[in-house]
Amino acid sequence: MASKGAAAKVVPAHARAPVVVELFTAQGCSSCGKANQLAADLAQRDGVLALTYSVDYWDYLGWKDTFAKPIFAERQRAYAKKFALRDVPTPQMVVGGRVQASGTKAEAVEDLIKSTAKTPLKAPDMQRLGVNRVAVGAGAVPRGGAEVWLVRYDPREQDIAVKRGDNKGQTLVHRNVVRELVRLGPWAGKPKLYRLPAASDADLSTVILLQGAKGGRILGVLAPPVEH
Repeated sequence: MASKGAAAKVVPAHARAPVVVELFTAQGCSSCGKANQLAADLAQRDGVLALTYSVDYWDYLGWKDTFAKPIFAERQRAYAKKFALRDVPTPQMVVGGRVQASGTKAEAVEDLIKSTAKTPLKAPDMQRLGVNRVAVGAGAVPRGGAEVWLVRYDPREQDIAVKRGDNKGQTLVHRNVVRELVRLGPWAGKPKLYRLPAASDADLSTVILLQGAKGGRILGVLAPPVEH
């Protein structure tokens, strides 16, 4: 492993980080198809990183979501607590870890993206070091602390034919489906190296998020180049 001094010499990977839009959706949710399409459209836009998380709490309606994992619902519940929501709405879009809206309300989501894009991130420098490490530089830590997350997602469009439940007979579009979500560790404002677990699928794209602890605002984004 490199020394702490090596982590301190990190250079910015991107001049301007994309606005992260996180969709929490489910194939068993009757109102989620429209939100899925919105996320798929946003995934094609420069300056936006759309991530689709499938949650599992709709599975009881008769269709088990093919992408859902409990940790995705846990992430959504952390946001709900930060936003002081009574329960977790589906579909939900969280923008920049700062604000949220229904995934069915495209205009509201668009307004949140525009306002978030106008708020520059005061992020520390972040850089990939080889294939299995990432370095995060020095910076200010928000109240409550911060943490570093690894997100691996499939950038390909995937159409899922739902055979049971409220969406029976429908085909739902998915794009940038999150397949792996790993908390790499806390960040205390000093340069630090984090080791990345091996990817389960070589076709997945990797993004590193620096974020306020327990569903806080996103402070920094180390994303792969955008391909259309």
